[in-house]
Amino acid sequence: MNKKQLEFFKELLSKRLEDLAGGARETVDEMNDEDDTFPDPNDRATLESDRNFVLRIRDRERKLIAKVEQALERVEKGTFGICEDCGEDISEGRLKARPVTTLCINCKQEQEQREKTRKE
Repeated sequence: MNKKQLEFFKELLSKRLEDLAGGARETVDEMNDEDDTFPDPNDRATLESDRNFVLRIRDRERKLIAKVEQALERVEKGTFGICEDCGEDISEGRLKARPVTTLCINCKQEQEQREKTRKE
């Protein structure tokens, strides 16, 4: 991968990391600012349900943050875009679709096939 491509992905990943961190801050601020005293138990239940949903999303985003940080480390080390299994280059299209990926499409398909056969 050339320097221009690496810079593109570094910028893409940095922006994604910034967006994810901003969402986490917004959630904390919103939960601190909410008036959670409701005379109607149904309103309270709706609030709790909404909070649980948001927290599940934020937990998924927290895990994604770790993957983005790891991808940025790979950019710095010069290993970004190289499949961890076979050592071949990961296609630029795949990296644009999922920049945190560590496997080329062939290795990912093989991994999913192995997982599928284990479940059966």
